[in-house]
Amino acid sequence: MDTPLKRTPLHHAHVKAGARMVPFGGWEMPVQYTGIVEEHRAVRAAVGCFDVSHMGEFEVEGAGALAALQRLTTNDVAALAIGQVQYSLLCHAHGGIVDDLTVYRLGAERYMLTVNAANIDKDWAHLMAEGRHPGARWRDVSDATGLIAVQGPRAEALVGRLADADVTSILYYHAAPRSLAGVPALVSRTGYTGEDGFELYVAAADTERLWTALLEAGRTDAVAPIGLGARDTLRLEMRYALYGNDIDDTTNPLEAGLGWVVKPAKGDFLGREAIERVRAAGPSRRLVGLEMIERAVPRHGYRILKDGAPVGVVTSGSYGPTVDRSIALGYVPAALAAVGTALDVEIRGQPRAARVAKTPFHPSRVKKG
Repeated sequence: MDTPLKRTPLHHAHVKAGARMVPFGGWEMPVQYTGIVEEHRAVRAAVGCFDVSHMGEFEVEGAGALAALQRLTTNDVAALAIGQVQYSLLCHAHGGIVDDLTVYRLGAERYMLTVNAANIDKDWAHLMAEGRHPGARWRDVSDATGLIAVQGPRAEALVGRLADADVTSILYYHAAPRSLAGVPALVSRTGYTGEDGFELYVAAADTERLWTALLEAGRTDAVAPIGLGARDTLRLEMRYALYGNDIDDTTNPLEAGLGWVVKPAKGDFLGREAIERVRAAGPSRRLVGLEMIERAVPRHGYRILKDGAPVGVVTSGSYGPTVDRSIALGYVPAALAAVGTALDVEIRGQPRAARVAKTPFHPSRVKKG
C-alpha cells in the first residue's frame, strides 16, 4: 500500500489558487501556478513567494550541542556568532554526502538545522546514531514549522512593509526574530535563487496567515506565488546543488565543488579522513556546468559523451529562462572539466554539441553588504 503524500500548511491555498500539484520527496507540492518560465522571470524581475514548508528543521541545545555539531558537520560551527547562518554538509565516514543543510546559531547553546524534505527521516536517523553527545538535546520540529521563501529584487521592500522592525540590517546568511503581519517569525536572509530575499520560519498554524498577507501586500510589487518548477530553474542558473540529483551518498564534497564548506583544520568530523584522501590525490571526476551549443534540452540521466564515448552523466538540466539557453550540471573526468571543453550530450539517441561553461550561469544578486 502506498504511503499517502504529506501536505504542507499551505496545501489548501495552493489548490485554491489553481496550482498544479505533484509528488515531491513524499509531499504533494505545487510545481507551477501560471507557468515555469513566467514564474522564473517574476522572481528575477520582481518578487516571488515559495512554500518550502516541506523542508525539515531539527533543534539541538545544551552544553554539548556545539561538540555534537562539530563532529557531524563539515563546516566550522564554532565560527558562528548568535544570529548567523552557515551552509554545511552531513557526511558518512566514507565521505559520501548524507545531506546538505543550513546551520543556525540561535543562542549561546542553541542551534537549528534545516535539511532537505526527502531526507528528513534519513537525516534524523543519522543524527541519532552519530550525534549523541552528553549535554546535547535534540528535537525534530519539522511538523511544527512552516517556511516561506520571499525572493527577488523587491523582496526586502515587501518583507519590510510587514515587519515590526527593520529588516535591512539583517545581513546575508544571518537571521533575526521579527513579527510579520502580526506573525512571530525568524527572518533569515538566505535563499536558493541567487536573488536577494528571505526565508521566513513560522509556526505551522501561522503559515497560511503570513502567506496571504505577503501576497496581498505584494500586489504593488507584482508578487507571484512560485512553484517547484521555477525554484529548480532558478537554482540551476546559480549552480546550486540539488540533493538526490547533483549530490548524494556516493558523492565526495570535493567532486561536487563543495570543498569550501569542508574545514579539516577544525579537528575530526565524520568523513574527514575520506575527504582528505581525495584532496591529496585530487578528485577523479568533477561536477561541471554545461551549455548546449545545439538547440536541445539536456535532462537528468542523459549521457555525456566525448568523441562518441560516454564519459559522464547529466545530473540536472533545463532551459534557463534568464540566460536564454539550455544548461546543465553533470560529472565528467577531471581531465575534461576545464571551461570550454567540447562535449556532447546524448539526447534521444543523438549526440548534441555542448561545452563546459563557467558557473554560475547567471550572476548572484544577493545583498552581501
